[in-house]
Amino acid sequence: MPHAVVTTTTTSSRTPADGTMDVGYARTIPGLLKLGQIVALLTVVLCVHCAHGWPNWAAFQFFEVVAMWFLGVFLIFFLMHLFKLHAKMSCINWPLTEFFHYTVGAILVFIASIVAATKSRDVSALVTASVFGFIATFLMVVSLWTSYSVTCGSPHAGIILLLLMMMVMVMRIRTDI
Repeated sequence: MPHAVVTTTTTSSRTPADGTMDVGYARTIPGLLKLGQIVALLTVVLCVHCAHGWPNWAAFQFFEVVAMWFLGVFLIFFLMHLFKLHAKMSCINWPLTEFFHYTVGAILVFIASIVAATKSRDVSALVTASVFGFIATFLMVVSLWTSYSVTCGSPHAGIILLLLMMMVMVMRIRTDI
């Protein structure tokens, strides 16, 4: 009686949106920008929260709330890209959503950083928080620029002008302090 040998080969393939973790996203430019924003905003929150003797309670409470809000939003965006959850929720236009949040975040964090820089006086933790607020604003503008080029095509001169105006305002504030 002849014996037959049966060999079975099983292969599995995964699609990009099956819920696996995309560690490579953290090494891309958008991933690194989000990580930089998260670290800068976390530094802002910790510096403002741990500072003693706020010279102006309302200003720094606003700064802390704005930083905490956008820290949470950008952490959610980062985790959604890291776990590829944005591919499962195709009903939301993610590039447009991120563009909107970068726009609002850059404006509010920039305003809060200006207020914090002018009201911080000699409290070093608050000065550090305002500097990291400006760094987070710069990273948001860069993300806004890259997000705009993905969402709407090539960046126009308006974004470049906005970036230049923000840099001039920062330099003016630093010379006035």
